[in-house]
Amino acid sequence: MSKLYISYNQIHESVRNAVERHKINSDFAPDLMIGISGGGLVPSRILRTFLDKRNDRNVPIQAIGLTLYEEIELAQAQGDSGENIKVQKTQWLNFDEVSLLGRRILIVDEVDDTRQTLAFAIKELLNDIHAEEVKKGLKPGESNTQIGVFVLHNKLKPKKQELPEEIMKNYFACVEMPDQWLVYPWDAVDIEDHTVKSSI
Repeated sequence: MSKLYISYNQIHESVRNAVERHKINSDFAPDLMIGISGGGLVPSRILRTFLDKRNDRNVPIQAIGLTLYEEIELAQAQGDSGENIKVQKTQWLNFDEVSLLGRRILIVDEVDDTRQTLAFAIKELLNDIHAEEVKKGLKPGESNTQIGVFVLHNKLKPKKQELPEEIMKNYFACVEMPDQWLVYPWDAVDIEDHTVKSSI
């Protein structure tokens, strides 16, 4: 599979265009971002530049850590296909500091490939929201918490998992593209070489 190199400038422009095209500030109006660590942290920070402030403050960014691809690569290096490896949490939210109830939460990642990581993150967040609602004596869904997804690239290929319909109503991809090996600038050892390759 050929490699497609993506530059920081291309990402910056893609994020700005996506916020305008999807009318994220007016139609979804997030007040909390959750970046999936690894690929979602830099896009979250760039995205915050283009999001309207809430209560005169920038939209806060929280981070969650999930592992899948590293484990699959390790298994494959040891001669295993890695097909049976599941997503695992390595870092999660501290609910003493962050309440999810009544928020408009945007989960941010760099790429929607197999959709396993996104599906896992959303399932766990929905469980956390439900638990917090029960703790506060609310019925399921009564807090009116909304979840959306923002990705730099959505690969147009069969997904291994699906997202709930109510989440897909707030699914925002900067770029829809065929299945291709993407190389992001935060993975570059030589950023100048990477930038040159991104313009070819």
